[in-house]
Amino acid sequence: MRALVLHKDEHGEVQARFETLSEDHLPEGDVLLEVHYSSLNYKDALAVTGKGKVVRGDYPFVPGIDLVGTVLESGHPEVKPGQTVIVTGWGIGEEHWGGYATRARVRAEWTVPLPRRLTPLEAMAVGTAGLTAMLAIMALETHGLTPDQGEVVVTGASGGVGSLAVAILAHLGYEVVASTGKPQAHAMLQALGAARIIDRQELGEGPRRPLDHAQWAAAIDTVGGPTLAAILSQTRRHGSVAACGLAHSAAFHTTVFPFILRGINLLGIDSNTCPQELRRRAWHRLTHDLPKDALHRITRVIALDDVPAWSEAMLAGRTQGRLVVDVQAVP
Repeated sequence: MRALVLHKDEHGEVQARFETLSEDHLPEGDVLLEVHYSSLNYKDALAVTGKGKVVRGDYPFVPGIDLVGTVLESGHPEVKPGQTVIVTGWGIGEEHWGGYATRARVRAEWTVPLPRRLTPLEAMAVGTAGLTAMLAIMALETHGLTPDQGEVVVTGASGGVGSLAVAILAHLGYEVVASTGKPQAHAMLQALGAARIIDRQELGEGPRRPLDHAQWAAAIDTVGGPTLAAILSQTRRHGSVAACGLAHSAAFHTTVFPFILRGINLLGIDSNTCPQELRRRAWHRLTHDLPKDALHRITRVIALDDVPAWSEAMLAGRTQGRLVVDVQAVP
């Protein structure tokens, strides 16, 4: 098996190397997979570059929080050899070796059968980003959101979660406002269905007052920090905000006023340990509510060898949409 392997030197610096390993190096698990594709997410970029404390497993370590592959061996009766499955979350690429290798060993309960309406490449174009976006939308719907209630703002809209959230919401008939700091992404976001686009600084400087002018029916926030605080102050009475990212900051400062005077709901979205039943429902929704043309429009396929360079580009804000990693591509 060929893999991108992270090593940590005596100074604590992380180095990424491409290595050929035997399958004996793989961690424990009852399902052996031939991996076809993975994806490059913000969390992966932090792990590969060593710029974030993402990896909680022992080094050497194989990152990659998403993968899709064919079952080669299985010790579980419901997961059969020859079946194609998706694995996202459950600590892969963080605690358990992930998708940046041509083989992976995982636990059967982590797998989701590839939906019939998705190809393996499309499944990784969706990946954790699309699953997170769909879970956020489902949470907002559960708390009463309908398309007739007004504008829904999506922050970090040019990123993986944000762009897919814009596409799904627009397809469902919502009036979507995309917040981004990348002028070059405006055309893409308009093509995905954004009704209007605002500069990220409109929210990124934080709330002007504890309760600002109420304008959002709901929000999906991928950046955290002062942006999340601003959104809470601007959300309409009994509206909801789904928080699912920290691209700007993990901390934010607010007051209780949005919660006790407007009844705002702050909804945490965790795609990592999402229960399997909810996870499968979200993947089913994705096959119907995410237009294929939108998915293809924002997807770029890169080789495993390109992951270190693209990780640097992602952290520098030079990427948009989704990056699918072809782990089988011959260097």
